[in-house]
Amino acid sequence: MTKEKIARINELAKKSKTPAGLTEAEQAEQAALRQEYVAEMKASLRAQLEHTMIQEPDGTLHKLGRRPQNAQK
Repeated sequence: MTKEKIARINELAKKSKTPAGLTEAEQAEQAALRQEYVAEMKASLRAQLEHTMIQEPDGTLHKLGRRPQNAQK
């Protein structure tokens, strides 16, 4: 995400707190920018976790795998 987009997110957040608020178009823009930001953050976290290794007490290394579907509760 570019610095300009992050600055725009912050600008819209500040404007939404004013008494005037945001217009319909600005609300839609804010929602789209936030959705894009969250998607990029999730992708970044997934990439980081995919490269994470666990070292066992015996010294062996293995990749951090995904939890089984039934264990995600």
